Amino acid sequence: MSFFRSFFIALSHNRSLRRFSERSSAGVKLSSRFVAGMEIDDALRVAEAVNKQGMSVSLDSLGESVTSEAEAHRAADVYHRLQDAIAQRKLNANVSVKLTQMGLLLSPGLAESIAEDLVRHARSVDNFVRIDMEDSSLTQVTLDIVRRLHSRPGLRGAIGTVIQSYLYRSQADVEQLLADGIRIRLCKGAYKEPPEVAFPKKADVDKNYVRLAGMLLESPIYHGLATHDERMIAQSRSFAAEHRIDAGRYEFQMLYGVRRDLQRQLVEQGYNVRVYVPFGHEWYPYFMRRLAERPANVFFLARNLMRK
Repeated sequence: MSFFRSFFIALSHNRSLRRFSERSSAGVKLSSRFVAGMEIDDALRVAEAVNKQGMSVSLDSLGESVTSEAEAHRAADVYHRLQDAIAQRKLNANVSVKLTQMGLLLSPGLAESIAEDLVRHARSVDNFVRIDMEDSSLTQVTLDIVRRLHSRPGLRGAIGTVIQSYLYRSQADVEQLLADGIRIRLCKGAYKEPPEVAFPKKADVDKNYVRLAGMLLESPIYHGLATHDERMIAQSRSFAAEHRIDAGRYEFQMLYGVRRDLQRQLVEQGYNVRVYVPFGHEWYPYFMRRLAERPANVFFLARNLMRK
């Protein structure tokens, strides 16, 4: 599985294959299992459909590591339009943003300024911005920006972030974020990281996930537990039951196109579920990371290709 994961992570950085895939009709069609579409309207249609199934949504305009300030502002404009559309259509949805898409690698100050505008917009329409986490080289600067924005007048509660359980540092980060009152989305992590910064063994990643999930559940803040692992879900539910934590105080989060059966099952059992819905023309890196995470995703796509 380690080789399998490394293989698809490597493919996610292949620029030639990315250009070919994102420009080909076959590639776009293949991506549709995990990507809602290419345009804002595609994402909004999916969000409405997911809401009708009793689940909330987090919308993500795909793209990362922009190369110019103009490109960063264009990316931000998509999120401003999304927030207006969410409010106008009264969707149960928020947005998820990567800071490299807002120009972080060009200038941290630029990314922070753009992110602040997005969070202020979210506050004005009674919504929320999730600042997504990227690879470990960007963890500290991302958390620093989130904490500064959360501390500014009028923005408390309108911004949250993501913690990855495969990083050694994550428990200390959770403790700090909880002390600040910041909402957290907990996931395992989807990037290839060296053993100096991340647990190399899945069992240790899972153990840390369960530990961190317990910390989130015991806090009075509304958090999201992002996983498709039924064992992680079962242990989180057991912890909540043992500590008499109401199911309305947290949510499970899953990816669009992954374990739809489990999503529906949790809703039927009375749990809050949020579906992460990505869209956009720059879908290739995200798609490859989804294949790297779960071999079942590759086998599912292979079966469908054989049928066609």
